[in-house]
Parts: sequence; C-alpha cells; structure tokens
Amino acid sequence: MIDFACKEFEIEAVIKCGLNLTKADLQVLKHFLQFGQNWLNTEHIADELGLNLSTVQRSVKKLYERNILIRSQNNMDGGGYFFVYKIRSKKEIRELIMEIVNSWVKRVDSELQAWAEENQ
Repeated sequence: MIDFACKEFEIEAVIKCGLNLTKADLQVLKHFLQFGQNWLNTEHIADELGLNLSTVQRSVKKLYERNILIRSQNNMDGGGYFFVYKIRSKKEIRELIMEIVNSWVKRVDSELQAWAEENQ
C-alpha cells in the first residue's frame, strides 16, 4: 500500500492508473508477468484468460505502444506473418512508471505554485 495523504493505493492501482490501463489491459499485463520472458501470441492469451480475441489484441497493442511489451514478427511458410510478444523486465517497467509519477509530481508542484501565488 502507498499512503498518499488521505488515501491509500495498492501498487496495482498505481500501475493501472499510471499506464492508463483498463481492467482487461491489467489482466493481460499480469498474464505476461506470469510467463516471464516467454513469447506469447494473442490467441493463447485470449484462450488462457477467457477474453475475446479483439479485447486481447487491443490490450496488447496498448501495452506495446506504452513500451511494456516487445514484439517480434514470425513469418509463415506460405506467406503472411503473425506477431508474438513478451514483457519487458520489471525494472524497465518500473522506470517507465516512475517517469510518469515524476511528471505527476512536477504537475502538482506547478499547480501548487500557481495556487500559492494567487491573490497575494
């Protein structure tokens, strides 16, 4: 738990909020964490989690765009390709989230500064 003034936050809530994740996105993220550095495809994740394939595809796309996942293209013999994904290390993810949290701190500091200077 993180105690911030008048509210406590589970670390999972900080991760979800910091990365702007939906419940499904968070489920997918946690699934990747369970599999460590193994490459996974969206069909496998959808089957394992009992989620709609398009929901998983949206979540994976979001996590990839936020630099949480690494993507690799697998070419098929008859032409075409598909992507597989794996998660970055917890250390890398922590650094990404800390950048976001630090930007919040700067924004709060700026707002408090403007508030303090009002009607002086």
